Amino acid sequence: MSTSLITGATAGIGHEYAVQLAARGDDLVLVARDSARLEQVAHELRRAHQVEVEVLVADLVDRDDLARVEARLADRDRPVDLLVNNAGFGLKQRFLDNTADEETAMLEVLVTAVLRLSHAALRPMAERGHGGIINVSSVAAFLPRGTYSAAKAWVNSFSEWAHLEYGSRGVRVMALCPGFTKTEFHQRMDVKRGEGFMWLDVEFLVRTSLEDFDKGRAYSIPGAQYKTIVALTRAIPNRVLRLTQSVGRR
Repeated sequence: MSTSLITGATAGIGHEYAVQLAARGDDLVLVARDSARLEQVAHELRRAHQVEVEVLVADLVDRDDLARVEARLADRDRPVDLLVNNAGFGLKQRFLDNTADEETAMLEVLVTAVLRLSHAALRPMAERGHGGIINVSSVAAFLPRGTYSAAKAWVNSFSEWAHLEYGSRGVRVMALCPGFTKTEFHQRMDVKRGEGFMWLDVEFLVRTSLEDFDKGRAYSIPGAQYKTIVALTRAIPNRVLRLTQSVGRR
């Protein structure tokens, strides 16, 4: 029996990971800030899939809360086989329209939490000779779109390095790079969610990412449209790509 720990597990991509991993038969450790919502999701998954579901209420900006999640990942008596670093949020305004504290909080979740939780998980996984980490990044990592993109570019670089560094020790690490996805993410930013072919269904996104992870890939970029965009970013100058900054902010 495998155990998967998922951050940001009560909504959007994280919730869909919980659903699909539970359907595979994985026991779960769900991490999020909202205790009531965590308990509700846990109850639904236990009932639907007959798996064990543990909940950890934690705000990953808070170092004490983050340390509790790190300790759970490092617990050799209750091994975690898969870590999904999914928790995250974006800021609607541009850099100088946000406070430094708002920018720092985003960085703490998108970068610091990913680093610290990966560090906690990798040691026991490497010792056991098996395990995996999926870091939820973004297609924005390939575009010059402010600090969110910069943070996700770090996630990509870190994930690719860890994929190469620890693959020989039986640990798979992959960066998932979603494009626009039909979740609560944009609503929480107070940004209108769009429709049309650029908006991915979250079930498709997670299913594709798990298929890519099972194949041992370093990156998962679901959707032909987003594979094309990523390929184009390598040919288009950054000064042109910078014009995309307003897309998805309205």
